[in-house]
Amino acid sequence: MILKICDPSRKCLSHSFKLFQHYKSNTFIEEMSGNYYFVIIGHQDNPIYEQEHSSRDSQNKKDDYRDLCQFVAHASLDMIDEHMWTTNNMYLKIVDKFNDWNVSAFVTAGKQRFIILHDVKNEDSIRQFFQEVYELYIKVAMNPFYEPNTPITSQVFHQKLKVLCRRYLI
Repeated sequence: MILKICDPSRKCLSHSFKLFQHYKSNTFIEEMSGNYYFVIIGHQDNPIYEQEHSSRDSQNKKDDYRDLCQFVAHASLDMIDEHMWTTNNMYLKIVDKFNDWNVSAFVTAGKQRFIILHDVKNEDSIRQFFQEVYELYIKVAMNPFYEPNTPITSQVFHQKLKVLCRRYLI
C-alpha cells in the first residue's frame, strides 16, 4: 500500500493521516459498494464544487467519509498533473488507486480538474459522465456573473449534476 503525503503548500487536512490509519481496514471498504465522491478542482488547487453519494447512516461517519475522500482526491492531484502532460486527451481514465477506490480524472482546457473516486469500475459511463459535466461546467463558466475559480453555488447546476450522477454512477 502506498501512502502519499501532501506537501505543506497543499493545505491537507490535519487529521487526514489519522483517518487513513483508522479506515484502512477492510470493513470500511466492503461497505462502500456503489459509492462515489466527485469534486471539481480549480487551476489554483482550490475546490470549486463537490458532490458525494454514500450509504452511511450516521452523520459522524459521513463527515469522516467526506474528510477521507477529500484527502484521497487531494493526494491524487500530483498523479493527475503528471498524466495531464503525457496525453492530449481530456479524459485521463484511472490515474490512481487507493485501497478499493479508483480515482478517475478529466482536465478541462482551462486546467480545472474533475476528479471522481469510485469503487465500481465502468470507464464508459465515467467518460460520458465527465463529458456531460464538462458541458454543464461550460454553461456555468459562460455566465457573466460567475467569477472563474470560485465555488459553484448554482442550484440548477447542483440538480442537473445529481441527475447525471444517478444516470451514470449509481
